[in-house]
Amino acid sequence: MFDEDQGLYTIGTVAELLEEHPETLRVWERNDLIRPDRKGYQRRYSSNDVRRLKFIKYLMNEKGLNIAGVKHLTSMYFCWYKQNCKGGATQNSPVPVNESKACWKIEGTYCLVASDKAEMCNSCAMLRSCSGCSGCNT
Repeated sequence: MFDEDQGLYTIGTVAELLEEHPETLRVWERNDLIRPDRKGYQRRYSSNDVRRLKFIKYLMNEKGLNIAGVKHLTSMYFCWYKQNCKGGATQNSPVPVNESKACWKIEGTYCLVASDKAEMCNSCAMLRSCSGCSGCNT
């Protein structure tokens, strides 16, 4: 079975595919917009990384966001770095979707409404940096 999160593509291949300079991809990585796998010093981008990069490019070129804006927006996607994200659904699907939040993975769909608040907490920066502080259940 094909793993969409396995790093397969080099930075040169992805840059050519997206019509971006490789340094642009490095800048996006330094700003934590993308986290490609590493094999030694070589970056390996997965199919999902390419989808994320296309979404980043869309936000910058079509919506006019800068890096800080993209970083802020993608931080609201609980599944941005999640392995095996299933993607969104269409507007008229039987599952609840957030119609104000386009899915980064499947063009023309919307993010699913989290069925469990713990799904959103897993991506929270405060939770990741928490080390058993007071008022925290970890």
